[in-house]
Amino acid sequence: MKHIFKKGTNEQMPTLLLLHGTGGTETDLLPLAELISPQSSVLSVRGNVLENGMPRFFRRLAEGVFDIEDLKERTKELHDFLDSSADEYGFDRNNIIAVGYSNGANIAASILFHYANSLKGAILHHPMVPLRGMELPDLNEVPVFISAGTNDPICPRSESEELKELLEGAGASVQVHWENYGHQLTRSEVDAAAVWLAGKK
Repeated sequence: MKHIFKKGTNEQMPTLLLLHGTGGTETDLLPLAELISPQSSVLSVRGNVLENGMPRFFRRLAEGVFDIEDLKERTKELHDFLDSSADEYGFDRNNIIAVGYSNGANIAASILFHYANSLKGAILHHPMVPLRGMELPDLNEVPVFISAGTNDPICPRSESEELKELLEGAGASVQVHWENYGHQLTRSEVDAAAVWLAGKK
């Protein structure tokens, strides 16, 4: 997978896995890493799927309608990529915090839904429920930060609330931060994520 790795200044800090939104690239969220955890190593990944020339992490059939089989396949692909990247770059495989926006947040949530120990935690900006009707792994005390917009036309409030319930049902510790905006990523929600992460150290 096309990516950027930047070694941090403090190896005790979690490695941040950056996952962009539709049409983004591996450079899009690099400024977020500086705001959220400036001492951390960063692994920023570009999605392997193209939709009308725009990179994504998995296919969709329509707005808000995911190609579930492709989602499962791409989730495994990213999970395996984390294994190989930890070997290649020498970071702690057990200390990865995903930071995803929109489509990137959805595949990060899918990793949580499929794998018990793939992520130490996650910051999900404007996520949706990746898939329904499955039994989640044990996510006991896995910390998850969700930020969402009360006026988001793509990700309605009910999606964020359902995702919180599903993750908490599997044992995760979830905090939801609400903004009175739409689907855009705001500085205030990134700052809130930084405060949340600082409290987890």
